[in-house]
Amino acid sequence: MIRSRLGIMMFLQFFIWGGWFVTLGTFMANNLEATGGEIGMAFSTQSWGAIIAPFIIGLIADRYFNAERILGVLHLAGAVLMFGLYTSTDFSTFYPLVLAYMVLYMPTLALVNSVSFRQMEDPGREFARIRVWGTIGWIVAGLMISFVFSWDSTAAIEAGLLRYTFLMCAIASLALGLYSFTLPATPPVAGGGGLREMLGLDALTLLKDRNYAVFFMASVLICIPLAFYYQNANPFLAEIGVENPTGKMTLGQISEVLFMLLLPVFIQRFGIKITLLIGMLAWAVRYVLFAFGNADDGIILLLIGIALHGVCYDFFFVSGQIYTDQRAGERFKSAAQGMITLATYGVGMLIGFWVAGQITERFVMADGHDWQGIWLFPACFALGVLVLFAFMFRGKR
Repeated sequence: MIRSRLGIMMFLQFFIWGGWFVTLGTFMANNLEATGGEIGMAFSTQSWGAIIAPFIIGLIADRYFNAERILGVLHLAGAVLMFGLYTSTDFSTFYPLVLAYMVLYMPTLALVNSVSFRQMEDPGREFARIRVWGTIGWIVAGLMISFVFSWDSTAAIEAGLLRYTFLMCAIASLALGLYSFTLPATPPVAGGGGLREMLGLDALTLLKDRNYAVFFMASVLICIPLAFYYQNANPFLAEIGVENPTGKMTLGQISEVLFMLLLPVFIQRFGIKITLLIGMLAWAVRYVLFAFGNADDGIILLLIGIALHGVCYDFFFVSGQIYTDQRAGERFKSAAQGMITLATYGVGMLIGFWVAGQITERFVMADGHDWQGIWLFPACFALGVLVLFAFMFRGKR
C-alpha cells in the first residue's frame, strides 16, 4: 500500500516536469517570439532553482516542517504559477513566473526522495522500484502531448495550442499538492542535514584528489552539451517537420530505464573510467546524428540520437554519482552528493543554457535555424571534454 502511494507521488512529480519542460523552447520560439538568449534564460531557471533549493531544504524543511506538508504547499503554489504561465502572452511576464516556479519546484525533487526513504526499510533495494514511476510519469506526459492531444503538431503549434501543456501541468500540480497532505508523516530529523552539508561544502576536500578533481571538472563541462539537448531538441524536431516530436522524445526516457539496468555490468566489467568515457562519447555521437539527420530518409538517425539518451545520462551522470559515493566514504556521502549536484545542475547547467542560447541565436536564418551548425558545436565540445578526461584521469579498475 505504501509503495503504491509513493509510486503515485513520483508519477505526478515527474509528469509535471516532463509535461512542460520538454516543449518549453518550442512554445517560447513560436508563441512568445523569444530569441535564443531569452529561451536560454528560461531554461536556466532550472539551474537557479537547483542552486537555491539547498537553502529551502537545509534551512527550512529539514528543521521545522514535515517533508510531505512543505511538498504539498510548494506544489499548490506551483499550480498557481503554472496557471500564470498558461495565461502569459510575452516574455516579460513569462520569465518571472517560470523563475519563481522553478525556485519552488526544484526543492520538491529532494522532498519526494525524503518522503520515500523515510518509509523504506531497505532503500537500496526498494527505491528504484518507486523512482521508476517518475520516469513513467515523464513518458506518459510526452505521449499525451503528442498522441492524445496533438499539441505539438505543426498546425497546433501555429494555433498556440502548446500553451495547454501549462494548464495540464497546473492541474497535475494541484492534484499532487492536495495528495501530498495524505502521504505518511515525515517529520524533520533532529538537527536536520544542515546547509553546509546540503551545499556539499564539507566534501570540498575531495577535490584534493587529482582524479576526482578531473572528474569534477569534466562533470561541469559536459553539462554544456547536456543543456543543448534540453533546450533545443524539441524545437529542432518540430521545426524540421518531425511528426509527434514530444512523443518520439520519450524514447530517451525508455532507454534511460534500460541502460540503468546495464550500468552495474559495465562498471564491474570495464571500470569507472571506461564507463564515463562511453557516456561522453555518446554525447558527441548523438549530436553528430542530429546534425546530419532529417525528418525524411534521415529520421532513423534522429531516433537513434534520441535513444542514446540512456547512455549519455546513465553512463556519465549516474555512474558519476556512484563514483562520488565511492570516493566520499561514510563521512562525506551526503555532502559529496550535494556538491556534485550543485556543480552540475546548478553551475554547469547555468553556463550550459547560456552557451546554448548564444550559439542558437548565432545560427538563426531567415527561414529557421542552421541546425547542423548548432549541433556540431556541442558534438565537438563533448569530444574535447572526452579527450581531456581520457588523458588526465587515471582511475583504477
